[in-house]
Amino acid sequence: MASSPLITQPVAIFSVVLMIILFAPLLLSRLKVPHIVGMIVAGVVVGPYGFNVLDNDSSFAVFGQVGLLYLMFLAGLEIDMYHLRLNLRRGMLFGAMTLVIPLALGVLSSVFLLRLDWTTSLLLGAMYASHTLISYPVAARFGITKSAPVLVAIVGTIIAVAGALFVLAAVVSVARDGELSAVGLLWLLCKMLLWAAAMLYCIPRLTRRFFKRYGDKVTQYVFVMVMVFIAAWSAQLIGLEAVLGAFAAGLILNRYVPSASPLMSSIEFVGNALFIPYFLISVGMMINVRVILNVDTLAVSGIMLAVAIAGKWLPAFIAQKANGYRAAGREVIFGLTCAHTAVALAVVTVGYNLGLLDVRVLNSTVLVILVTCAIAPMITARAAAQVKIAMLEDEDGDDRPLRHNRTLIPVANPLTAPSLVEMAVLMRNDRGSHDFYALHVRADNAPQAKRVSHYALDAATKAGSAVDVRVQPLERYDLNAITGMVNVIEERDITEVILGMHRRAGVIDTFFGSKVDQLLRATNRMVIIPRCYIPPNTLTRIVVRVPAGAQYETGFSRWVRCLARLTHQLGCRIIFCCPAAVQPLIRGVLYQANYGVRCEFRTAETWDDFIPMAGRVLDDDLFVVIGARANSVSHDSDMVHLPEFLQRYFSGNNLMVIYPEQFGEAPVLTSFVDPLSSDAGSAPSAIPGRMRRVVRRMRRQFGL
Repeated sequence: MASSPLITQPVAIFSVVLMIILFAPLLLSRLKVPHIVGMIVAGVVVGPYGFNVLDNDSSFAVFGQVGLLYLMFLAGLEIDMYHLRLNLRRGMLFGAMTLVIPLALGVLSSVFLLRLDWTTSLLLGAMYASHTLISYPVAARFGITKSAPVLVAIVGTIIAVAGALFVLAAVVSVARDGELSAVGLLWLLCKMLLWAAAMLYCIPRLTRRFFKRYGDKVTQYVFVMVMVFIAAWSAQLIGLEAVLGAFAAGLILNRYVPSASPLMSSIEFVGNALFIPYFLISVGMMINVRVILNVDTLAVSGIMLAVAIAGKWLPAFIAQKANGYRAAGREVIFGLTCAHTAVALAVVTVGYNLGLLDVRVLNSTVLVILVTCAIAPMITARAAAQVKIAMLEDEDGDDRPLRHNRTLIPVANPLTAPSLVEMAVLMRNDRGSHDFYALHVRADNAPQAKRVSHYALDAATKAGSAVDVRVQPLERYDLNAITGMVNVIEERDITEVILGMHRRAGVIDTFFGSKVDQLLRATNRMVIIPRCYIPPNTLTRIVVRVPAGAQYETGFSRWVRCLARLTHQLGCRIIFCCPAAVQPLIRGVLYQANYGVRCEFRTAETWDDFIPMAGRVLDDDLFVVIGARANSVSHDSDMVHLPEFLQRYFSGNNLMVIYPEQFGEAPVLTSFVDPLSSDAGSAPSAIPGRMRRVVRRMRRQFGL
């Protein structure tokens, strides 16, 4: 009779689990052991087969299952969909290999070495074919989740698990009915296709509508979790594994959760801090190390372990040779796919309950789980560093002059500051250092003005902290807002300014307001003016209007990269409406930057060509206009009517106006000789110039 555990109180149990989550990685990191292994080892030590500190009760079953679903959901959520499409064919080929090869090796070894019948051997083959991405957090920690080997392994995982479940269903049908029910398998396939179609139709529409209506991050997080577990639950109802539903939910929601958004930070934080460690500890608590001491079990375990490792190493080796990967890529694929946990245990448990497997095979499976879960994170960690170095070496060097970006975000209103910071973070340069500055300029020292300044800067810094981005607050007392901005631009060497779009106060007010015009005359740096009525992660397309001659501006490649980064984060399409001469140059920048975005081109030479297309810009689109300063290369007479055009045709659309960086005349600063001046960007008086021209004409006329 098993003894009762030492700790049974809920508060004490949770305290022990939290201490394991805290100290296990810290202690084993000194031994160069991955933290995942530390969690599993800790589960073995405190579990019922160790020192029996904690009981593997229903709480661990629940949290462990939630952690497994959370792990698969994160795997789908963090996938780069563009690169996934590029590697889809390779992933499907690898998935077929990592399903068939372990299945064949398992059946043959079980029949000829373990002397099992063909039905039982097929069941064990399904166990070898399935695997769990238990070492995926290691790949995420090294930042290689977008690499080709990781994407190939993820696609292969889904195919292998789905195939193993179909084999399991066939074996169960034979064991119960005495024959293979082809109708039952066909019905399961039909249910799977109908389920996938329902998920693809319902989840995106519900998510977009919910995110438009509710902007609170906590509410959005709960909604995402509801979608994940509904997908997992519905997958179980039709006879599939819940992990397939969680992974499918991650793929579908991938589009609506940008990697640089506060929602993504919350999802990763909760999963990595609580649920996934709980799952790893629960895996350790299921492992009975004492089975190793049994001689009969050791013989069976040796055969099963050899088959399990060889069955996953051979597909990784073939994938490496077929795709031209380095040895580190093969090790990453093998490290991600060699671990057997929940699915394998579920397969052998079903077989044991049906009387197909004996206790030796069940205990040997536990040993296979122990060894593969121990070596998978180690192999992945060893190879991930080399893959990361290779990724850095393969990155294009054309972006090096722009690696250190400094973005200035003027914030005047605490309500609009978070949205400006969010837009700035979505366009940040993730391939180098990027500094963010939130600026509030006030012209008086009244207590009310100081409070507004404090609230606006505090809202901006909190918005940056939500995505682990440091936003440095700057409070400045100056003559006016434009003077303060221009001075900070020069002092901090700002590369771009993101300014909230002006809201018209009356009929005689201009579309942009006087401050934008003053700022454009006072600085040559890139100025971005966004206005979004809906959350950025619900945008479906980005439509960009590019004027003729835009390729000759100094900041041409910079704004193309900014829009490419925004498109990449949002996972949407970008459509460039521009003259034919500009299109190949935009393609060249996108190709060199290698951001992996879906782009299309429409030929539009003048504004007259674009007006018929104005009605095609939808409410879920972001319309981007590339402007031009007066006297610049790309400026023409149509630019004068740009504010009127935007007000007439796009007053209700999401809008962004970008004025590229331009090398021209020196910035026009406010003259401190005239302290009453309030227009920092006003041009100097034309009288001295006229006087000089008059003098020159008089000299030529009189021969002086």
